[in-house]
Amino acid sequence: MVAVTPGGVTSTIPANFVTRMAKMSSQQQNERPQPQPRDAYAQFVRVTTRWADNDAYGHVNNVVYYSWFDTAVNRLLIEKGVLDIEASTSIGLVVETQCHYFAPVSYPQDVDVGVRVAHLGKSSVRYELAIFVAGEPLSAACGHFVHVYVDRGSRRPVALSAATREALETLQLA
Repeated sequence: MVAVTPGGVTSTIPANFVTRMAKMSSQQQNERPQPQPRDAYAQFVRVTTRWADNDAYGHVNNVVYYSWFDTAVNRLLIEKGVLDIEASTSIGLVVETQCHYFAPVSYPQDVDVGVRVAHLGKSSVRYELAIFVAGEPLSAACGHFVHVYVDRGSRRPVALSAATREALETLQLA
C-alpha cells in the first residue's frame, strides 16, 4: 500500500499496518495505565531537573520526559560499554515512543528514571521507563520507546551485537 502524506511525501506502508494499529489502539483503550512501583524496573538513572524544564503552568513540560527517557537509556548503554556515541558502527534510532502522566514534576526536584527491557528482537529493543520523584514509591509518569538498531552509515537495520544483547538482557526482569 502506498500512502501520500499531507506534505506530499510518498511512503510504503505494509498492508496490515492500519489494521494492526487499529486493533492495538482498541486494546490499549481498555487498559488504563497506572503508576508503577520502583521494583518494576531493573535499573535507575538520577536526573536533576533544570529551571528551564518548567513551563508556564509551573511544572516540567511534557517533552522533557522524553529527553529523560533518552538520557537514561543512552547513559546505561554507555556505562555498559555498548554505545560509543562517536564510533559505534551501529546505532539505535527511536521509532516509537509514548508517555503517560500521573503526577506533576517541578524544578527543583530530582527524578529517578526507571529502566527495563520488555522485548528484545533481532534488531530492535523495547524499553519501558518510568519517572519517579526522588524518594517517591510510585511513578509520576511511565512510558516506552523502541530502538531499531541500524548501520551508522547506511541506516539499514542490523542485528543486535552479542555484546549489546548481553547488556540489554541485564535490564530484563524475570
